[in-house]
Amino acid sequence: MRPSDDVTPNARIPADVDTPDKIVYGLTARQLAILAVAGVIGYGIFRAVGNLLPQPVLIAILTPLAGAATVLALGRRDGLSMDAWLLAAVRHTRGPKRLAPAAGGRPVAVPAWAPATATPAATVPTLRLPATAISDTGVIDAGSHAAALVACTTVYIGLRTGDEQAALIGSYGRWLNSLSGPVQIVISAQRVDLSSHAYRIAEGAETIGNPALADAARDYANFLDDLAARRDPLWRTVTVAVTATGDKGRDTEVLRHAEHTASSLSTLGAETAVLDGGRAAAVLTCATDPYTPADVTWARALPDAAVTGPGD
Repeated sequence: MRPSDDVTPNARIPADVDTPDKIVYGLTARQLAILAVAGVIGYGIFRAVGNLLPQPVLIAILTPLAGAATVLALGRRDGLSMDAWLLAAVRHTRGPKRLAPAAGGRPVAVPAWAPATATPAATVPTLRLPATAISDTGVIDAGSHAAALVACTTVYIGLRTGDEQAALIGSYGRWLNSLSGPVQIVISAQRVDLSSHAYRIAEGAETIGNPALADAARDYANFLDDLAARRDPLWRTVTVAVTATGDKGRDTEVLRHAEHTASSLSTLGAETAVLDGGRAAAVLTCATDPYTPADVTWARALPDAAVTGPGD
Protein backbone atom coordinates (compact mmCIF):
# COMPACT_ATOMS: atom_id res chain seq x y z
CA MET A 1 0.00 0.00 0.00
CA ARG A 2 1.07 3.54 -0.69
CA PRO A 3 1.75 5.87 2.26
CA SER A 4 -0.98 8.39 2.97
CA ASP A 5 1.33 11.33 2.27
CA ASP A 6 2.41 10.02 -1.15
CA VAL A 7 1.71 12.46 -3.97
CA THR A 8 1.45 11.23 -7.56
CA PRO A 9 2.97 13.70 -10.05
CA ASN A 10 0.36 15.14 -12.40
CA ALA A 11 0.88 17.11 -15.59
CA ARG A 12 -1.80 19.01 -17.47
CA ILE A 13 -1.79 18.11 -21.17
CA PRO A 14 -3.90 20.43 -23.36
CA ALA A 15 -6.30 18.69 -25.73
CA ASP A 16 -5.99 21.36 -28.43
CA VAL A 17 -2.27 21.11 -29.16
CA ASP A 18 -3.01 20.89 -32.90
CA THR A 19 -5.21 23.99 -32.95
CA PRO A 20 -3.84 26.64 -35.36
CA ASP A 21 -2.58 29.87 -33.85
CA LYS A 22 -4.94 32.83 -33.75
CA ILE A 23 -3.54 35.85 -35.60
CA VAL A 24 -6.08 38.70 -35.44
CA TYR A 25 -9.53 38.88 -33.77
CA GLY A 26 -9.46 35.18 -32.95
CA LEU A 27 -8.95 34.20 -36.62
CA THR A 28 -6.27 31.90 -37.97
CA ALA A 29 -4.04 32.66 -40.93
CA ARG A 30 -6.16 30.37 -43.14
CA GLN A 31 -9.38 32.15 -42.17
CA LEU A 32 -7.83 35.58 -42.72
CA ALA A 33 -6.59 34.49 -46.15
CA ILE A 34 -10.07 33.32 -47.21
CA LEU A 35 -11.73 36.52 -45.96
CA ALA A 36 -9.02 38.68 -47.57
CA VAL A 37 -9.49 37.01 -50.96
CA ALA A 38 -13.26 37.44 -50.71
CA GLY A 39 -12.79 41.09 -49.75
CA VAL A 40 -10.51 41.74 -52.71
CA ILE A 41 -13.02 40.09 -55.06
CA GLY A 42 -15.90 42.10 -53.56
CA TYR A 43 -13.94 45.35 -53.82
CA GLY A 44 -13.10 44.56 -57.43
CA ILE A 45 -16.77 44.00 -58.24
CA PHE A 46 -17.69 47.25 -56.48
CA ARG A 47 -15.08 49.22 -58.41
CA ALA A 48 -16.07 47.66 -61.72
CA VAL A 49 -19.89 47.93 -61.63
CA GLY A 50 -20.60 50.07 -58.56
CA ASN A 51 -21.45 53.12 -60.61
CA LEU A 52 -23.46 51.16 -63.18
CA LEU A 53 -25.88 49.20 -60.99
CA PRO A 54 -28.45 50.34 -58.44
CA GLN A 55 -27.46 49.89 -54.81
CA PRO A 56 -30.03 47.09 -54.09
CA VAL A 57 -28.70 45.08 -57.05
CA LEU A 58 -25.12 45.60 -55.93
CA ILE A 59 -26.00 44.45 -52.40
CA ALA A 60 -27.77 41.38 -53.84
CA ILE A 61 -24.54 40.51 -55.68
CA LEU A 62 -22.12 41.09 -52.78
CA THR A 63 -24.22 39.50 -50.00
CA PRO A 64 -23.96 35.88 -51.29
CA LEU A 65 -20.21 36.38 -51.82
CA ALA A 66 -19.77 37.60 -48.24
CA GLY A 67 -21.94 34.79 -46.86
CA ALA A 68 -20.06 32.11 -48.79
CA ALA A 69 -16.69 33.48 -47.63
CA THR A 70 -17.86 33.59 -44.02
CA VAL A 71 -19.15 30.01 -44.10
CA LEU A 72 -15.98 28.82 -45.86
CA ALA A 73 -13.71 30.54 -43.34
CA LEU A 74 -15.60 29.93 -40.09
CA GLY A 75 -17.69 26.83 -40.77
CA ARG A 76 -16.73 23.29 -39.70
CA ARG A 77 -18.18 19.87 -40.45
CA ASP A 78 -17.19 16.42 -39.25
CA GLY A 79 -14.27 17.95 -37.35
CA LEU A 80 -12.82 19.58 -40.48
CA SER A 81 -12.74 23.17 -41.61
CA MET A 82 -15.26 23.84 -44.35
CA ASP A 83 -12.66 24.47 -47.06
CA ALA A 84 -10.90 21.15 -46.28
CA TRP A 85 -14.26 19.36 -46.17
CA LEU A 86 -15.33 20.79 -49.55
CA LEU A 87 -11.95 19.89 -51.09
CA ALA A 88 -12.34 16.30 -49.87
CA ALA A 89 -15.90 16.23 -51.25
CA VAL A 90 -14.70 17.40 -54.68
CA ARG A 91 -11.95 14.77 -54.73
CA HIS A 92 -14.43 12.08 -53.76
CA THR A 93 -16.86 13.19 -56.48
CA ARG A 94 -14.20 13.17 -59.19
CA GLY A 95 -12.56 9.94 -58.08
CA PRO A 96 -13.50 6.44 -59.26
CA LYS A 97 -16.22 4.72 -57.26
CA ARG A 98 -15.47 1.15 -58.21
CA LEU A 99 -12.14 -0.67 -58.35
CA ALA A 100 -12.11 -4.04 -60.14
CA PRO A 101 -9.38 -6.12 -61.79
CA ALA A 102 -9.16 -5.97 -65.55
CA ALA A 103 -10.95 -8.79 -67.35
CA GLY A 104 -10.30 -10.45 -70.68
CA GLY A 105 -6.53 -10.61 -70.28
CA ARG A 106 -6.07 -6.87 -70.68
CA PRO A 107 -2.85 -5.49 -69.17
CA VAL A 108 -3.15 -3.97 -65.72
CA ALA A 109 -1.41 -0.68 -65.04
CA VAL A 110 1.48 -0.98 -62.61
CA PRO A 111 1.00 1.06 -59.40
CA ALA A 112 3.04 4.22 -58.96
CA TRP A 113 5.07 2.70 -56.09
CA ALA A 114 6.22 -0.29 -58.20
CA PRO A 115 9.58 -0.10 -60.00
CA ALA A 116 9.49 0.21 -63.79
CA THR A 117 9.94 -3.05 -65.73
CA ALA A 118 10.15 -3.97 -69.36
CA THR A 119 6.92 -6.00 -69.26
CA PRO A 120 4.86 -4.61 -66.37
CA ALA A 121 1.76 -6.64 -67.24
CA ALA A 122 3.57 -9.95 -66.87
CA THR A 123 5.51 -9.03 -63.72
CA VAL A 124 4.24 -8.98 -60.18
CA PRO A 125 5.00 -5.49 -58.81
CA THR A 126 7.47 -5.30 -55.95
CA LEU A 127 7.18 -2.88 -53.08
CA ARG A 128 10.02 -0.36 -53.07
CA LEU A 129 11.17 0.15 -49.47
CA PRO A 130 13.34 3.01 -48.19
CA ALA A 131 15.90 0.56 -46.79
CA THR A 132 18.44 -0.62 -49.36
CA ALA A 133 20.72 -2.80 -47.21
CA ILE A 134 21.10 -4.21 -43.68
CA SER A 135 24.54 -4.92 -42.27
CA ASP A 136 25.44 -7.73 -39.89
CA THR A 137 25.67 -5.22 -37.02
CA GLY A 138 22.09 -4.06 -37.63
CA VAL A 139 22.75 -0.78 -39.46
CA ILE A 140 19.96 -0.13 -41.98
CA ASP A 141 21.04 1.88 -45.02
CA ALA A 142 18.19 4.19 -46.03
CA GLY A 143 20.11 6.22 -48.58
CA SER A 144 20.24 9.70 -47.07
CA HIS A 145 20.61 8.35 -43.55
CA ALA A 146 21.32 5.20 -41.56
CA ALA A 147 19.09 3.70 -38.88
CA ALA A 148 19.47 1.20 -36.07
CA LEU A 149 16.76 -0.52 -34.04
CA VAL A 150 16.54 -0.89 -30.27
CA ALA A 151 14.00 -3.30 -28.78
CA CYS A 152 12.77 -2.63 -25.26
CA THR A 153 10.04 -3.69 -22.90
CA THR A 154 7.46 -1.48 -21.22
CA VAL A 155 7.61 -0.27 -17.64
CA TYR A 156 4.47 -0.11 -15.50
CA ILE A 157 4.55 2.84 -13.13
CA GLY A 158 0.95 2.80 -11.91
CA LEU A 159 1.85 1.02 -8.66
CA ARG A 160 4.98 3.05 -7.99
CA THR A 161 5.12 5.78 -5.38
CA GLY A 162 4.98 9.41 -6.39
CA ASP A 163 8.74 9.87 -5.94
CA GLU A 164 9.46 6.77 -8.01
CA GLN A 165 7.14 7.94 -10.79
CA ALA A 166 8.79 11.36 -10.79
CA ALA A 167 12.23 9.73 -11.01
CA LEU A 168 11.19 7.54 -13.93
CA ILE A 169 9.59 10.43 -15.79
CA GLY A 170 12.68 12.55 -15.15
CA SER A 171 14.99 9.84 -16.52
CA TYR A 172 12.83 9.48 -19.61
CA GLY A 173 12.83 13.26 -20.08
CA ARG A 174 16.62 13.39 -19.82
CA TRP A 175 16.90 10.82 -22.61
CA LEU A 176 14.54 12.85 -24.78
CA ASN A 177 16.54 16.01 -24.12
CA SER A 178 19.77 14.24 -25.06
CA LEU A 179 18.55 13.39 -28.57
CA SER A 180 20.34 15.21 -31.37
CA GLY A 181 18.51 13.67 -34.33
CA PRO A 182 15.18 12.17 -35.38
CA VAL A 183 14.01 9.16 -33.35
CA GLN A 184 10.92 7.06 -33.93
CA ILE A 185 9.20 5.03 -31.20
CA VAL A 186 6.96 2.29 -32.61
CA ILE A 187 4.52 0.47 -30.33
CA SER A 188 2.80 -2.40 -32.10
CA ALA A 189 1.00 -5.64 -31.41
CA GLN A 190 2.61 -8.76 -32.89
CA ARG A 191 1.36 -12.30 -33.14
CA VAL A 192 2.94 -14.83 -30.79
CA ASP A 193 4.04 -18.07 -32.42
CA LEU A 194 2.96 -20.44 -29.65
CA SER A 195 3.24 -23.50 -31.88
CA SER A 196 7.02 -23.20 -32.14
CA HIS A 197 7.28 -22.68 -28.37
CA ALA A 198 5.10 -25.74 -27.77
CA TYR A 199 7.28 -27.82 -30.11
CA ARG A 200 10.47 -26.80 -28.29
CA ILE A 201 8.93 -27.59 -24.90
CA ALA A 202 7.66 -30.99 -26.06
CA GLU A 203 11.05 -31.77 -27.57
CA GLY A 204 12.81 -30.81 -24.35
CA ALA A 205 10.40 -32.92 -22.30
CA GLU A 206 11.91 -36.04 -23.82
CA THR A 207 15.26 -35.21 -22.21
CA ILE A 208 13.84 -34.75 -18.68
CA GLY A 209 14.67 -37.65 -16.42
CA ASN A 210 11.93 -37.05 -13.86
CA PRO A 211 8.66 -38.55 -15.21
CA ALA A 212 6.47 -36.07 -13.30
CA LEU A 213 8.35 -33.08 -14.68
CA ALA A 214 8.28 -34.56 -18.19
CA ASP A 215 4.51 -35.06 -17.98
CA ALA A 216 4.10 -31.46 -16.75
CA ALA A 217 6.16 -30.21 -19.71
CA ARG A 218 4.05 -32.22 -22.17
CA ASP A 219 0.85 -30.90 -20.58
CA TYR A 220 2.16 -27.36 -20.90
CA ALA A 221 3.04 -27.95 -24.57
CA ASN A 222 -0.48 -29.28 -25.19
CA PHE A 223 -1.90 -26.22 -23.45
CA LEU A 224 0.08 -23.90 -25.74
CA ASP A 225 -1.07 -25.79 -28.83
CA ASP A 226 -4.69 -25.61 -27.69
CA LEU A 227 -4.35 -21.90 -26.91
CA ALA A 228 -2.86 -21.20 -30.35
CA ALA A 229 -5.70 -23.12 -32.02
CA ARG A 230 -8.54 -21.41 -30.09
CA ARG A 231 -7.20 -17.87 -29.89
CA ASP A 232 -4.92 -15.44 -31.68
CA PRO A 233 -2.53 -14.37 -28.92
CA LEU A 234 -0.74 -11.04 -29.30
CA TRP A 235 2.06 -9.32 -27.47
CA ARG A 236 3.08 -5.69 -27.44
CA THR A 237 6.47 -4.75 -28.82
CA VAL A 238 8.31 -1.43 -28.47
CA THR A 239 10.97 -0.59 -31.06
CA VAL A 240 13.03 2.58 -31.07
CA ALA A 241 14.62 3.59 -34.39
CA VAL A 242 17.58 5.96 -34.11
CA THR A 243 19.17 7.66 -37.11
CA ALA A 244 22.42 9.27 -38.20
CA THR A 245 23.36 11.24 -41.30
CA GLY A 246 26.60 12.08 -43.05
CA ASP A 247 28.98 10.44 -45.50
CA LYS A 248 31.73 9.29 -43.14
CA GLY A 249 31.41 7.41 -39.88
CA ARG A 250 27.64 7.19 -40.21
CA ASP A 251 27.40 3.51 -39.25
CA THR A 252 29.53 3.99 -36.14
CA GLU A 253 27.52 7.06 -35.15
CA VAL A 254 24.13 5.36 -35.46
CA LEU A 255 25.34 2.38 -33.42
CA ARG A 256 26.62 4.77 -30.76
CA HIS A 257 23.18 6.41 -30.66
CA ALA A 258 21.56 2.98 -30.36
CA GLU A 259 23.81 1.95 -27.47
CA HIS A 260 23.12 5.26 -25.71
CA THR A 261 19.37 4.77 -26.15
CA ALA A 262 19.54 1.20 -24.83
CA SER A 263 21.55 2.20 -21.76
CA SER A 264 19.34 5.24 -21.04
CA LEU A 265 16.08 3.28 -21.25
CA SER A 266 17.51 0.41 -19.19
CA THR A 267 17.81 2.81 -16.24
CA LEU A 268 14.00 2.98 -16.24
CA GLY A 269 13.83 -0.76 -15.54
CA ALA A 270 13.13 -1.80 -19.13
CA GLU A 271 14.97 -4.64 -20.83
CA THR A 272 16.70 -3.26 -23.92
CA ALA A 273 18.76 -4.70 -26.75
CA VAL A 274 20.32 -3.27 -29.89
CA LEU A 275 19.15 -5.52 -32.72
CA ASP A 276 21.70 -7.09 -35.00
CA GLY A 277 21.19 -7.59 -38.72
CA GLY A 278 19.12 -10.77 -38.50
CA ARG A 279 16.75 -9.47 -35.86
CA ALA A 280 16.43 -6.10 -37.58
CA ALA A 281 15.46 -7.96 -40.75
CA ALA A 282 12.88 -9.92 -38.72
CA VAL A 283 11.34 -6.70 -37.38
CA LEU A 284 11.10 -5.16 -40.86
CA THR A 285 9.69 -8.40 -42.28
CA CYS A 286 6.89 -8.54 -39.71
CA ALA A 287 6.22 -4.82 -40.19
CA THR A 288 5.64 -5.24 -43.94
CA ASP A 289 3.65 -8.46 -43.47
CA PRO A 290 1.70 -8.24 -40.18
CA TYR A 291 -0.22 -11.44 -40.97
CA THR A 292 2.86 -13.63 -41.18
CA PRO A 293 2.45 -16.80 -39.07
CA ALA A 294 5.84 -16.25 -37.39
CA ASP A 295 6.86 -13.53 -34.98
CA VAL A 296 10.01 -11.47 -34.50
CA THR A 297 11.58 -13.73 -31.88
CA TRP A 298 13.80 -15.50 -34.41
CA ALA A 299 16.23 -13.84 -36.77
CA ARG A 300 15.97 -13.80 -40.58
CA ALA A 301 18.65 -14.06 -43.22
CA LEU A 302 19.82 -10.72 -44.57
CA PRO A 303 18.60 -9.74 -48.05
CA ASP A 304 22.07 -10.16 -49.63
CA ALA A 305 22.94 -13.37 -47.76
CA ALA A 306 23.17 -16.67 -49.62
CA VAL A 307 20.77 -19.19 -48.11
CA THR A 308 22.07 -22.76 -48.40
CA GLY A 309 20.77 -26.12 -47.26
CA PRO A 310 22.54 -29.02 -45.56
CA GLY A 311 25.27 -30.69 -47.53
CA ASP A 312 24.69 -33.91 -49.39
